[in-house]
Amino acid sequence: MDVVMRFGGVKKSDDDPDPWRTKIRPGTLPRVLAYFRPHFGKVALFFLVAALESLVVVATPLLLMTLVDSGILKNDLGVVILMACLAAGLAVGGTLLQLLSAYISGKIGQGVTYDLRVQALDHVRRLPIAFFTRTQTGVLVGRLHTDLVMAQQAFFSMLVAATSLVTVVLVIAELFYLSWLVAVVSLLLIPLFLVPWVFGGRLIHRYARRLMEENAGLGGVLQERFNVQGAMLSKLFGRPDEEMAEYADRAGRIRGIGVRLSVYARMGFVVITLMASLATALVYGIGGGLVLAGAFQLGTLVAVATLLGRLFGPITQLSGLQETALTIVVCFDRIFEVLDLKPLIEERPDAVGLAKNVVPEIEFENVSFRYPGADEVSLPSLEQNVRAERERGKATPNVLRGVSFQVPAGTMTALVGPSGAGKSTLTHLVSRLYDPTSGIVRVGGHDLRELTFDSLRQTVGVVSQDAYLFHDTIRENLLYARPTATEDELIEACQGAQIWDLIESLPSGLDTVTGDHGYRLSGGEKQRLAIARLLLKEPTVVVLDEATAHLDSESEAAVQRALKTALRSRTSLVIAHRLSTIREADQILVIDDGGVRERGTHEELLTEGGLYAELYHTQFARPGSKDTRQAGNGAEARGNGPAPVVHQAVRGG
Repeated sequence: MDVVMRFGGVKKSDDDPDPWRTKIRPGTLPRVLAYFRPHFGKVALFFLVAALESLVVVATPLLLMTLVDSGILKNDLGVVILMACLAAGLAVGGTLLQLLSAYISGKIGQGVTYDLRVQALDHVRRLPIAFFTRTQTGVLVGRLHTDLVMAQQAFFSMLVAATSLVTVVLVIAELFYLSWLVAVVSLLLIPLFLVPWVFGGRLIHRYARRLMEENAGLGGVLQERFNVQGAMLSKLFGRPDEEMAEYADRAGRIRGIGVRLSVYARMGFVVITLMASLATALVYGIGGGLVLAGAFQLGTLVAVATLLGRLFGPITQLSGLQETALTIVVCFDRIFEVLDLKPLIEERPDAVGLAKNVVPEIEFENVSFRYPGADEVSLPSLEQNVRAERERGKATPNVLRGVSFQVPAGTMTALVGPSGAGKSTLTHLVSRLYDPTSGIVRVGGHDLRELTFDSLRQTVGVVSQDAYLFHDTIRENLLYARPTATEDELIEACQGAQIWDLIESLPSGLDTVTGDHGYRLSGGEKQRLAIARLLLKEPTVVVLDEATAHLDSESEAAVQRALKTALRSRTSLVIAHRLSTIREADQILVIDDGGVRERGTHEELLTEGGLYAELYHTQFARPGSKDTRQAGNGAEARGNGPAPVVHQAVRGG
């Protein structure tokens, strides 16, 4: 039978576009059980302890029966005291067994969720950067953390319910031993529980998944709105009334689903409690008549009534077993969705390492590339705001087409061109954030796909235009590049990045907290810290993706001085943003429409009068700037006539 139907899943049609599907995928249950195999010994021990607990439960009514029939009714104080002491001893023993079973069940539940959590985090770490560009962070965190917490709590409840199952079996057996008539009457009432249990279980499954998805969606929105950047954007451009209306609407949906879920979850408990009360009344009515008729003794009636209490209590716990099992399976199924996403970039088993402290060359050979589509890297349920996105299932176009060039060891190549031409994509391929669709990218003569990740990370260092800092101290942000760095090495890197004077002036120095995304620092300060982190890493290949974009003149000058240190004696690929960077480049590549349109030095490309010259005159030139007059004087001194006007802020795309 389909796993979906066994667990009360609500199937939807295959062509349903709603990513918030409510069915459990076939094969989920066996995958869940597989996580218990390493803990088989603990599971066996747990059931042994559960059996002992159940024996304590069924032994107590027999002691009470003996106490009443052989002690109280026969006026034998010794039997009364003995039975009372034995009952007290069983109570203490039962309590200790319950604590032991709680410890074992905790070890099992925590162990299983630990295994799944570590596996999921390791898997997500290896997913391509395209996955993270599409996924809402809050939704992903909810999937990896909140769902596992729910599963962990459900494990404990399910194992407790397993103890109840053993108890129910032993209690029913003892009921038949004491009075088959009362046992049959009690068992006839049990089927009355099944109808609301099965019906309620299906509704519980449906609304439990919807509640998880709605909570994840709200978490994703709060993650975006309440980080520094989101909060700033909301305050500057936000619409408070509309946003609060959206929050209220989402919270209202969560409230409505939660109310329904509470009602359906409570339904089984209420019905069973009612049945237990009716059964107890029925037993005392029938049993009392049998005692009066002399069919059995008063102690037997007390024992039977006590057993009924011990029977319907565990059945009450078992009534929640379906909800608990469904919660576990749903949580695992949602994690399995992420685990089933295949990493697009993997390390080969026979991968080799790049030689250390050797400055390598970079080579692109007939490289074409397209960004992966949504279906290749993401899940609809992790993209809460794009349920109806039309691009799903469609191939993305190539952004690079047959690109070939070389960056000799120890030289700098500048990339310029219109926005969207493919410059950043080229830098992503060098650091192997993506693999080319076709062609080869080589570093040090090795295809990047043949190299180990560790050696590539040690070789290639990247500084982007938006430097990211963790919400931690400056020291920890720097040590992220090299945890073994000494204090002197930290200071040396900061001095090379032109940031040490600032750090030294701070009250806490290197132990100053940078704030969320480094927002307690200015843009130029963040960039220089990013360069210090790069220097501490000591890569032999440097990739700069508009590292000086959006900086004021003073910050730009400091960052440029720091970059000179960072680029010295290293192979570098730089998206040009400043005129000084272009002029100092050993080679300039003009990227246009996914290909290398022109290549050469600054003077050579200006002489050709092609796209570079056009970009230079349109993007880089404005009348009256100081840099223009200096460039003009230099050009005239070389006999080239008046130089074109150059703007201070050169943006290469």
